[in-house]
Amino acid sequence: MPENKKEHSAGGLLLEDGNVLLIMMRNLKGEKVWTFPKGHVEPGETAQAAALREVAEETGWDCEIKSDFYKAEYSFLRGGDMVDKDVRWFLMRRTGGDGVPKTPDEILDMKWCSLADAGKELVYQSDLAMLDLLKKIK
Repeated sequence: MPENKKEHSAGGLLLEDGNVLLIMMRNLKGEKVWTFPKGHVEPGETAQAAALREVAEETGWDCEIKSDFYKAEYSFLRGGDMVDKDVRWFLMRRTGGDGVPKTPDEILDMKWCSLADAGKELVYQSDLAMLDLLKKIK
């Protein structure tokens, strides 16, 4: 039996005044979904560096990491191949930037949401689990 492919991603949660930043993108089925900014860790890159780079690319905001926050692990099917994925999430704070995504073909929309409203928008289980944790620390 072939071994599952392994993928490593990293992302950031921007929480300000009780509001969290969400981005809209397309999932593997092409459906629009609200989620948090994240992306692949490139070879030789740390999870922290990848998270900062991905957040800057997807949101246009330069950030600094406040703390390590969550690690999500899950598996999914892509084109007939099983993929084992882990995502390192970091709490971040904006330090600059213009709020204009650098990857407009990937990011369809972006908005700040209260934690209560974010719960109505998010669909991924790991996103909802992180939202519950955010509600406890805000």
